[in-house]
Amino acid sequence: MKKLKVGIIGTGGIACACHIPGYLSIPDQCEIKWLCDIKPKALDEALLLAPGAKTTADYRDLLADPEVDAVSVATPNRVHMDPTIDALRAGKHVLCEKPLAMDRHEAKKMCRAAKESGKILQVGLQMRFGGAARFMKDYIDAGHMGDIYYARAQALRRRGVPSWGVFIDREQQGGGPLIDIGVHIMDLTLHLMGYPKPVSASGKTWDTLGKNPDLVNFWGPYDHSKFTVEDMAVGLVRFENGAAVTLESSFMANIKEEFFRTELFGTKSGALVKGAGSEPIEIYSETDKQLFDCVPRNIPEVVSSHIAEVQEFVKAVHSGALSPVPGENGLVLNAIFDALYKSAETGKDELIDVAY
Repeated sequence: MKKLKVGIIGTGGIACACHIPGYLSIPDQCEIKWLCDIKPKALDEALLLAPGAKTTADYRDLLADPEVDAVSVATPNRVHMDPTIDALRAGKHVLCEKPLAMDRHEAKKMCRAAKESGKILQVGLQMRFGGAARFMKDYIDAGHMGDIYYARAQALRRRGVPSWGVFIDREQQGGGPLIDIGVHIMDLTLHLMGYPKPVSASGKTWDTLGKNPDLVNFWGPYDHSKFTVEDMAVGLVRFENGAAVTLESSFMANIKEEFFRTELFGTKSGALVKGAGSEPIEIYSETDKQLFDCVPRNIPEVVSSHIAEVQEFVKAVHSGALSPVPGENGLVLNAIFDALYKSAETGKDELIDVAY
């Protein structure tokens, strides 16, 4: 097997904690040839993990290298589109961090570029590679839940505003908890539901707690005067097949406990799927007019869903398979969030456009 030559565009926290370790976990299948970042310190820190790589501040340098087969785009959200499109047009496969883009307009351009290039565009949504997600997907695909007609997706923090990076800046991030952590639980939910086509959404957002300098934040201090995203968002999304999903996402909320979970309502059974914990899945069913609450004991063990995500990307490139997380899924999520944000402004149900 020919080793995949990889370039990393953006060598900040997500690259050093997830992408680089992912590639390094399979040295027989790939090697990191290039590291790119506009910040010298970030490059130096990444170089400690991949000491044999070349470095540059201009991603075009690594795209010009004919030996590079694939790239990870791990830049801030506002810098996802251009490197991704340029890489696809240069004949490289791309693993782009979530969310795919700042909005559906950028996401559409990225999906078109992937289609035209014939290369893989994978979105960095690692939750579907965890053990609980793998178990539930197999359980659902086997028909045990029947038709999933409703789901309740929650990504709720009590006091968890990220105090680093650009997470509180809408101009650079695209949004707050909805687009940062809501994207993960929404993707997991739709993945388990078979990614139905969304048609409309109604949403509401608030920013009162996030702007309040008198409140504690467990994730460190931040400049409240620069807080331009929502601190909480809720919404109802309707789908072409008649299904619906409610989504709740917060950085700050006065709640007893934090949730990262989705609850699925099927015609044969229901399920609660959590992001972590010793018993991440509960299944609710009925047999012979008796109700049963079940906890699976054979959930696959996945040490790191982030590493598994990168491994699946490399596997798909080597085998010529379809993208493990298609760009179209990222487009759906961006389009849903656009509609929810617009609905929060207009107070009306907004249509969702995923055509590209």
